[in-house]
Amino acid sequence: MRPVRWILFLLLLLPFSFNAEAQCSICTKTAQQMGEKPAKALNSGIIYLAATPLALMGFIGYRWWKSNRDMF
Repeated sequence: MRPVRWILFLLLLLPFSFNAEAQCSICTKTAQQMGEKPAKALNSGIIYLAATPLALMGFIGYRWWKSNRDMF
């Protein structure tokens, strides 16, 4: 499948994604003490910080695969 099709496929699945909870036990206790709105902001920040390195690794992996696919 071409990369454009994969990107389109992932963008079409985006509205059907689920809410992720990305808090460790210490962050969970802190978030419970802060209230609901700050807890959601804390959770969004944690997910944002986790997504950036994963996107970079995906991009590097794709470039590596693209440059080495002729070898196999």
